[in-house]
Amino acid sequence: MEQESLNKPGYEIPPEIQQQVSVTTLDRVYNWCRRNSLWPMMFGLACCAIEMIAMAASRIDFSRFGMEVMRPSPRQADVMIVAGTVTKKMVPQIVRLYNQMPEPKYVIAMGACASGGGPFKEGYTVVSGIDRFLPVDVYIPGCPPTPQALMNGLIALQKKVDNEPIKGSRWYSKEPVPEIPVPVLGPDLMDPRNYDRIKAAGQQKAEDQAAPAEGQAVSEDGSENGSAAGQAEAGAAQVKAS
Repeated sequence: MEQESLNKPGYEIPPEIQQQVSVTTLDRVYNWCRRNSLWPMMFGLACCAIEMIAMAASRIDFSRFGMEVMRPSPRQADVMIVAGTVTKKMVPQIVRLYNQMPEPKYVIAMGACASGGGPFKEGYTVVSGIDRFLPVDVYIPGCPPTPQALMNGLIALQKKVDNEPIKGSRWYSKEPVPEIPVPVLGPDLMDPRNYDRIKAAGQQKAEDQAAPAEGQAVSEDGSENGSAAGQAEAGAAQVKAS
C-alpha cells in the first residue's frame, strides 16, 4: 500500500513530514498489516495449480505483495486457493483443511472448475463449484486462468480486506465461529447440513411408493370378498329353488 493510502482522506500532511507522520484510523492500520501478509495454503487440485506455481515464479513474483509465504500447513495459512477440479472424493478433505485454518481466513475459487464445475460439470464425480460447501470471497474465471488473472484476484482480495472493520468482524465476536460440517462420501456426496432435507425426501419417497402397494392390496381383498359373496348368494338361490 502506498503511503498516501494509509492516511485517512481529508487530512493534509505537509510534504516535509509525510515520511514520518500519518493521520489514520485503527481499522486502516490493522487492515494495512493484514493485506500485506496474506499467506496462501500450498496445495493444488488440477491444472490450475500450474498457473499458481507460475505466479510464484520470478515473472509475476507475488512476493512483492507479501504473499510469498505459502504454507503447507492449514494452521499457518489464511488464504485457500482452490486451484482445479473439485471432485466429490476431495471435498471432505478440502472442508477439513478449511476448518483447520485460523480466523480470519479467505477462499479463492480459481478457474471454471472450482467456480462452477467447468467442462466436467455434468460428470458424476465432480462438484459444481466449491461454493456449495465453502464461503468463497473471490471468483477467478478462466480454464485455466493465467498467472496475471490470479494476481488480479489476490489484489481484489486485498481490496476486500481494506474495507473490513475490526468492530463487527466474525473472528472477534464473543461467540465462536462454527465449523463447517465435513461432507460424507457415500453413494453420493451428502452435506450434513442437509440431513433433515435428505431424511424428509427419503420418507416422502417411501410413502409415495407404499401408497400404490396398499391400494392394490385393498382392491385384491375387495375382489376376493366380492366373489365369495356372489358364491354365497348363488348357493342360497339354489336352496330356495329346490
